[in-house]
Amino acid sequence: MQRDTNTMNSLDRRSFLGRAGGGLGGVALASLLHDDRLLAKETVNPLAPKKPHFAPKAKAVIQIFCPGGMSHVDTWDYKPELEKRAGKPFDPGGKLQFFASKPGKCQPSYWKFKQHGKCGRWISGLFPKLSRCVDDMAFVYSMVNKTALHGPAHFMMNTGFIFPGFPSMGAWVTYGLGSITENLPAFCVLPDLRGLPPGGPQNWSAGFLPAVHQGTTMQLRKNRPPINDLFPDPKAGITKSGEVAGRELLSVLNRRHAASREGNTELEARISAYELAAKLQLSAPEVSDLSGETEAIQKMYGIGQKNTDAFGRQCLLARRLVQRGVRFVQIWCGSENTARIKPRPNWDSHEDLFRDHSHHGPVLDMGASALIKDLKQQGMLDETLLMCCTEFGRQPAAQGGKGRDHNAGASTAWLAGGGIRGGVGYGSTDEFGFKAVDQPTYSYDLHATSLHLLGLDHTKLTFYHNGIRRRLTDVHGHVIRELLV
Repeated sequence: MQRDTNTMNSLDRRSFLGRAGGGLGGVALASLLHDDRLLAKETVNPLAPKKPHFAPKAKAVIQIFCPGGMSHVDTWDYKPELEKRAGKPFDPGGKLQFFASKPGKCQPSYWKFKQHGKCGRWISGLFPKLSRCVDDMAFVYSMVNKTALHGPAHFMMNTGFIFPGFPSMGAWVTYGLGSITENLPAFCVLPDLRGLPPGGPQNWSAGFLPAVHQGTTMQLRKNRPPINDLFPDPKAGITKSGEVAGRELLSVLNRRHAASREGNTELEARISAYELAAKLQLSAPEVSDLSGETEAIQKMYGIGQKNTDAFGRQCLLARRLVQRGVRFVQIWCGSENTARIKPRPNWDSHEDLFRDHSHHGPVLDMGASALIKDLKQQGMLDETLLMCCTEFGRQPAAQGGKGRDHNAGASTAWLAGGGIRGGVGYGSTDEFGFKAVDQPTYSYDLHATSLHLLGLDHTKLTFYHNGIRRRLTDVHGHVIRELLV
């Protein structure tokens, strides 16, 4: 049958993709074009594995982010002075200006603290399961942020800058090291099922790095694929014979389209996504199918229980992704701020901290403790860096009697596995937990330490942009060697 070349020449790329069914699934066969060398040209894979600067301790990172501002003085940072001064005016000296309230009275933790493990670290009663993992965990008690606004503070913790548009840590990691697997994205993001966090996808953006390094979102929902638009619409009516013709036509369109657009990283990323899509149609459903995991493992993660099921599935999926070669996985324990939902869907506890943290604490406790234990059982903890952080902490004084206001001057982050020395602490806050006084630590230092464990020198991992050599740690940052094995 003779093809109508005029029709082929007049049909632009967008029209073809629309007729093919739309979405990644509609063009997944582009992977076959690559195998048959039918694409516009053979290009260097931007996600090909790269050599680190030096021998790494960790191969992959799993980051748990708790949006909203977890209260450090109710969780990890024990302050007996608050118990002594309970109900008395909060007066640490100097002029006080809180984010959304006037300083109230000293409010001790809503949960009792006890010492745990061989290391004797103090952990609040909110985390009974994580308290049994304390000898594998290292705590940074002196985290500081530059802002008490949720969105900019999220950007700071994820990208090193309070403004949007800069590459996230996951993007920098894949830029520096490439991918271990060809069948899954190098950087996966598992948002809370209730919605995106403050700042949305900017938190896992590639910024000015090649777009191929941005995070790929995955979610485990009933009767839905883990990645949106992974499969073509059944109504599209794509047949096998149509697929063969489509391959030829797509190769022509790709040649024409890419030839005049060299250096367009968004186009390169899109084509790479099309190539990966065919493989994802097999690998994504397989990795997200948790039914093959033992009943004991699923129970350990809290799967099947009302409040812990969703986050437990995320944590188990994170282990499965890293197990299959994904380089960086980010899990979100909480979504966008809203005071209308009770309890709040994140850790932002202005009105009633006991209510909100009582909901999220057991969720994090179950999932994160299971992840530590599971990685250990699988022999993966030594080469997987697990880190948990929030954008800022909360005030030692009460807000409105039951809540706590934002506190950019102090929060706690913890790390485990991947070259981390368990049971240790770094830095400290004052007697109230109001501000970091010993070894104030910014995202730069946390990022520099994480990159170091992956075998990357944070001062050498750079990208030339707008006349300057940019890096994740800007012009700051140092490796926190006290945390390392």
